[in-house]
Amino acid sequence: MTARIGVVTFPGSLDDRDTQRAIRLAGAEPVALWHKDKDLKQVDAVVLPGGFSYGDYLRAGAISRFSPVMDTVIEQAKAGLPVLGICNGFQVLTEAHLLPGAMLGNDHLHFICRDQKLRVENAETAWTGDYRQGQEIHIPLKNMDGRYVADPYTLDKLEAEGRVVFRYVGFNPNGSLNDIAGVTNEAGNVVGLMPHPEHAVEPLIGSGRTDGLPFFTSILKKLVNA
Repeated sequence: MTARIGVVTFPGSLDDRDTQRAIRLAGAEPVALWHKDKDLKQVDAVVLPGGFSYGDYLRAGAISRFSPVMDTVIEQAKAGLPVLGICNGFQVLTEAHLLPGAMLGNDHLHFICRDQKLRVENAETAWTGDYRQGQEIHIPLKNMDGRYVADPYTLDKLEAEGRVVFRYVGFNPNGSLNDIAGVTNEAGNVVGLMPHPEHAVEPLIGSGRTDGLPFFTSILKKLVNA
């Protein structure tokens, strides 16, 4: 049976279609989910894509966190459903308290768009199994509110437990503490990151690299072998 991975569309989502394509290229079936619906249509995993949900008018991800679909996502994520939050999706996950910390405006106060080098710090989550620990990859980055922050206790806990999944290498594009680009929850089923792996899945478009495809092949293998 083909694994079904849901992609939630919020008002202002920009990369839901790109994410669906990445899922399809990996060999899974993308399933479109609407933010007003609580039904996840029996998907095996969920991706919260990038964009500017509700225009980020209150705070990035703050309004989407209260969308009806998130009630179900939160409930099932706590029960083990794999969830990936990309950029705005990462912001939604922190607002929903599925991931610790918060996202603030870039320290330079400008929108940034660039091909960003990352180091894989944790290759054991549901979404990173096809990477190697310490592997350096290039993933496109585009954000205005990408500065990851947390209190010192939380940062120490994330570092000690190996829950920093990705770290910026060579250049910190937004002032994120400890150069953090992505984190995971304790169970490893929920991952959030600011860069956009869905824009690095085909050599002829996006960054010209396929460094982002292992996100989607990783979860597919995880689901098939579960």
